[in-house]
Amino acid sequence: MLALKDKGLDKLSGFPKNKMGKILGYDNDSLKMPNKIIEMGLLPETSFRILYQAPFSGPMYVEFGDEKSRIALREEEGDYIIVEELN
Repeated sequence: MLALKDKGLDKLSGFPKNKMGKILGYDNDSLKMPNKIIEMGLLPETSFRILYQAPFSGPMYVEFGDEKSRIALREEEGDYIIVEELN
């Protein structure tokens, strides 16, 4: 089985700052994904950009969607979101 990186995919928590990406889906094998991820509109096919990443695995500030909504997520919440880079 190929790792996410080998397929050109990544998780939101490891995505580089200021690059555009697209949410592909969720890694929810343990069924512990916080509902707020979906409730806030971080849905598949949504484009996003990480504006800021706090040091020492702190929260990340994400801009997403056509409306340029912004949200702060913990790094462990970003681990549930599978993304790919947009060219």
